[in-house]
Amino acid sequence: MSAVTDRVKRGKAPKAGEPATGDARRDRWRKHRVARRAEFVEAALKALDEHGPDLAMEDVAVAAGVTKPVLYRHFADKADLYVALGQRGTELLFSRLVPAINAELAPVPRIRMALDAFFGVIEEHPNLYRLLARGSFDKPIDADVVAEDKELIATALSALLGDYMRMFEMDSGAAEPWAYGIVGMVQNTGEWWLERRSMSRDSVVEYLTQIIWAAIDGLCRQRGVVIDPNLPLEENKVVLLSAAPDHTEGTDVG
Repeated sequence: MSAVTDRVKRGKAPKAGEPATGDARRDRWRKHRVARRAEFVEAALKALDEHGPDLAMEDVAVAAGVTKPVLYRHFADKADLYVALGQRGTELLFSRLVPAINAELAPVPRIRMALDAFFGVIEEHPNLYRLLARGSFDKPIDADVVAEDKELIATALSALLGDYMRMFEMDSGAAEPWAYGIVGMVQNTGEWWLERRSMSRDSVVEYLTQIIWAAIDGLCRQRGVVIDPNLPLEENKVVLLSAAPDHTEGTDVG
């Protein structure tokens, strides 16, 4: 779990990119490979939206305007592409979720904004979420992006809740199980909503907001702490989330 915890930080933003090697030609070629691979991942996202979780490498090649052999110069196999898609999905999620979690808003609007960020991403890319959650790859892979993101978000939420609980002189021991419970509930509800779509995104976000706030409010009141849900707190506790390192160089590139 230390690898996950290391990616949850306070006060200092994670470093962007890797340092130059000192070999100008090698650095230029590496940047080219990274950029080219990123282009193919974006093409795969479009193909995934069109063809669903059972898309083939040929579908990705058509969307990218290249042949399959060109794709295989940048990805070892379909599983390698799926991992890259998962990493891109994490970037999309965190780019919206982190500002929402750390927003200087009153508690209820802050909760609502974070939930809307999550549901917004899975609504825009439902097949990406289905692909990653299903895990039906051609061969076993070490990465489980959905599980890793769940662990990372829960770890960050544990830190955030713990900070607030200590601020109100409450026992912060409940922060971790509370955080994992919230993340699990949101994930399971998201999967249910993607399959059923029996209510609007706004409705499911609002229901979850009410449930989560009711739990927070109830626990706080048991400890003699009353929080106005519509007023920002005196101190805005934040955490910084970073995605897992992206293995962007891929395989041999011609």
